[in-house]
Amino acid sequence: MNSRKFNFTRLELSLDKCLGNFRYFKDKLEPSTKMLVLVKANAYGHGAVEVASMMQRAGADYLAVALPVEGVELRGAGISLPILVLTCGTDYFPEITDNSLEPGIPNLYTLKALCTHLERSSISNYPIHIKLDTGMHRLGFTPEEIPALLDFLKGCDRVRVKSVYSHLAAAEDPSKDDFTLEQAASFSAMADSITQSLGYKPMYHILNSAGIERFPQFQFDMVRLGIGIYGISALQAPEVKPFASLKVKVLQVKTLENGTVGYGRMGKVAPEGTVTATIPAGYADGLDRRLGCGRASFSLNGHRVKTIGNICMDMCMLDVTGVPAQAGDTVTIFGEDPSVNELASILDTIPYEVLTSVPRRIERVVVKDKD
Repeated sequence: MNSRKFNFTRLELSLDKCLGNFRYFKDKLEPSTKMLVLVKANAYGHGAVEVASMMQRAGADYLAVALPVEGVELRGAGISLPILVLTCGTDYFPEITDNSLEPGIPNLYTLKALCTHLERSSISNYPIHIKLDTGMHRLGFTPEEIPALLDFLKGCDRVRVKSVYSHLAAAEDPSKDDFTLEQAASFSAMADSITQSLGYKPMYHILNSAGIERFPQFQFDMVRLGIGIYGISALQAPEVKPFASLKVKVLQVKTLENGTVGYGRMGKVAPEGTVTATIPAGYADGLDRRLGCGRASFSLNGHRVKTIGNICMDMCMLDVTGVPAQAGDTVTIFGEDPSVNELASILDTIPYEVLTSVPRRIERVVVKDKD
């Protein structure tokens, strides 16, 4: 079967904007500081293989995923960079070691289970990453748990600590900077105690995207670039640009003189008539139903056109009255106009949720910007 995907809808990824975002954050680091890029959740909805490939070519040092299955997918696509699995669990250690994935270890239970697998597999010096809880209180070793961790590591030659890391809870919020500084101090103390016990120094990393911009003094050996690579800057830096555009082609244009539009008859035809355009994208394609009934508008031939009626599972109708429109025209759901931030604001959510809602059935296409 031809490998070409049959889809009216596509998520276009601007190579130039993506690489521009990478350079912006990379330029804030010392030459020796490594860059890890997060491609979990299908690269925040952008396409894990596509973004990982761009980052591998751009010069990233590490990638990170949430789940083992995400790392396995990248290996299958030929990605050779080191991959940190942030949520490794205990059920898929064979898949992790078979694919040279590096697990994040948040507690002694996980570490002991991993070491049991490594012993059964006759594997030694396997790279692991120790997660420390410095205030997020989600996952990780607390200060009180460090002694038990160190005791276990002294008697285990099955692993080698590649890095020690933690996660800032509010690096983007100046009103919480005191807490961020406390986290950094706690991290340094905990990480140093681990290094002293190990007798060798693993990499340290705590900064996320906002941290790279606002706390470069804590870049340590590596930083983790997440939402920043996808175009969100804590400092509203103009150099940082979203690089995903969700585009769809019009299926049909109708001129209606009366009646209603869509499920529940929620779309009302104006007394003077209404022209509608139907596009093949619905809530199964990431268009939240709350964007229907005129609450959102998209771009068509240089005009903004509102939704009309309820959004369906696979389709959506737009009011294109007075706007030149025909089947085959391109509608931009989000990109430069409207922005993903605009849709997020309508939905009272964050851009992350809008981006990660775009399902895998939507084709991802890497494009170069026109000169």
